[in-house]
Amino acid sequence: MDIKDKVAIVTGASAGIGMATARELAAAGAKLVLAARSTDKLAGLASELKARGGEAITVRTDMRDPLQVQAMVREAKDRYGRVDILINNAGQAAAGLVADVELADFRQIIELNVYGPLLAMQAVIPAMREAGSGVIVNISSMVSKMHIPGLGAYAATKAALNLLSETARYELESDKIKVITVFPRTTATDFGKNSIGNQGLRQRQRSQASGSVPVDPPEAVARKIVESITKELAEQYIDR
Repeated sequence: MDIKDKVAIVTGASAGIGMATARELAAAGAKLVLAARSTDKLAGLASELKARGGEAITVRTDMRDPLQVQAMVREAKDRYGRVDILINNAGQAAAGLVADVELADFRQIIELNVYGPLLAMQAVIPAMREAGSGVIVNISSMVSKMHIPGLGAYAATKAALNLLSETARYELESDKIKVITVFPRTTATDFGKNSIGNQGLRQRQRSQASGSVPVDPPEAVARKIVESITKELAEQYIDR
């Protein structure tokens, strides 16, 4: 896919991988729809992209709310007439051993990490079918392929997203809609800091990760995400 002049929705665009991906897409000439719950950060990013000659609108969106997700896609279509790319990036981690993880925490990340991407896919698929093409990128995690104590609940949500992505890839092939799954490693963002659950366990995990696990800058992950779109890959593992 040639990204120039394509309309791309980026969820979780107010920080980290989402913000870096929005910048990378804008540099490639895409028209951006920036979605997140933080309106101030979205506005700042939109102003930055416009100052560089890009085009972007912001839509405050809680990805756990079906009505807000539908409104996000509707605003994209109202402004640009179509949606070519969806980056399902919004997500949250939770720390807790399987034996004692809080059900409320698990439910919260399921709603954001699984229901949210599913709702967004369902909202954009009709528009992409109408256009006869489209790309959906679901941001998973390498932890979905691993067994890390304290991250079972989070890994389970990403494993669920993996299977939704794989199935949708085959279901939408005849519609010429590509579904890509991206698997970042540990990334230098506030993602871990903003996780919920066992505080002591979260601190230990961050301490251990800081010394023993490769940490990628979000810009490197964003470049791989854009590469996966231009090359129309099925999966993209981040391994600089």
